[in-house]
Amino acid sequence: MARLAGRIALITGGARGIGRATAELFAAEGARVIATDVGEPSPAFTDPNITFSHLDVASESDWKSVVAGIIVNHGSIDILVNNAGIGGSQAVIDREALVDWNRVVAVNQTGVFLGMREVIPHMRARRRGSIVNFSSIWGISAVAGAAAYHATKGAVRHLTKNAAVTYATDGIRVNSIHPGIVATPMVLDEQPKSVSDAVIAATPMKRMAQPRELAYGCLFLASDESSFVTGAELVIDGGYLAQ
Repeated sequence: MARLAGRIALITGGARGIGRATAELFAAEGARVIATDVGEPSPAFTDPNITFSHLDVASESDWKSVVAGIIVNHGSIDILVNNAGIGGSQAVIDREALVDWNRVVAVNQTGVFLGMREVIPHMRARRRGSIVNFSSIWGISAVAGAAAYHATKGAVRHLTKNAAVTYATDGIRVNSIHPGIVATPMVLDEQPKSVSDAVIAATPMKRMAQPRELAYGCLFLASDESSFVTGAELVIDGGYLAQ
């Protein structure tokens, strides 16, 4: 039996990378998926169980519009995957511009808050739901630089725990995923190769993860297989944090 049969899933950052891999896997497992992003997916989704919708996660009005549309068209939201995120300037604290800091916070941190705020009332009404928030190994550990990214991923880690304990008796589970380095467009096309090489060298498995490897972790947390799991941190990092 499909592991997400009949579920309605909203996935942010769904046009590419981890979000796209998760949307495709969820659909293959029986979910109706609303994949959202600020840019169109290329290539377009071909699975009839995946619908694309524009969503800027930093926009309160976008969240309200998208969630209202899902409720009208599908009647519920069973799964929320807060995957959308940006790397930002990667600057150290004393060289970070406020405008760059605020943009990373708006997308990586406030976007997660807004998503949860909009879907939780609908989940509470049905007394069930699974929320998966993407943090990072940099939400647990640190390297020099990328101050805004580190700060936001640490915030997502703890906000996840807050939501988990707050809504546990409402039947809502909230967990975080902490990827190591992953072969996504943000890493392959936007991150300096020297940075990627250094992280791979420090990873015991000596490679990047593929997006689908993260999607499978997300599938576990979204499904009933993790029915007694909430407030947890699922680290998928090739052994990086085990050292």
